[in-house]
Amino acid sequence: QVQLVESGGGLVQAGDSLRLSCAASGRTFSQYVMGWFRQAPGKEREFVTAISRSGSNTYYQDSVKGRFTISRDNAKNTVYLQMNRLKPEDTAVYYCAASTSTVVRRLRYEYDYWGQGTQVTVSS
Repeated sequence: QVQLVESGGGLVQAGDSLRLSCAASGRTFSQYVMGWFRQAPGKEREFVTAISRSGSNTYYQDSVKGRFTISRDNAKNTVYLQMNRLKPEDTAVYYCAASTSTVVRRLRYEYDYWGQGTQVTVSS
């Protein structure tokens, strides 16, 4: 089992940047595919991005391509989400998730462990 704790959310203006972190504890972090999801008020939780166990493969939702970057540091048991050129529509609670899959996944049910979420609010 793995425990996930997100941090780094906050209130920013459109065009600003934020970096989210997700610290993992428990079983070996490098054994997990890691993903970020987000949930805006009144909407379903949606996939944002994911990264393979080694960090060599990544996958992004179209709306964040070119603006968001996922990375991981297996030595620090941490996955990051660098968010640049933020837009008001990026406002949501952002969740870190871990999957025991061997390949990058983008569906909610394919993830086994979830953090508690961190709020990101982008004002116009």
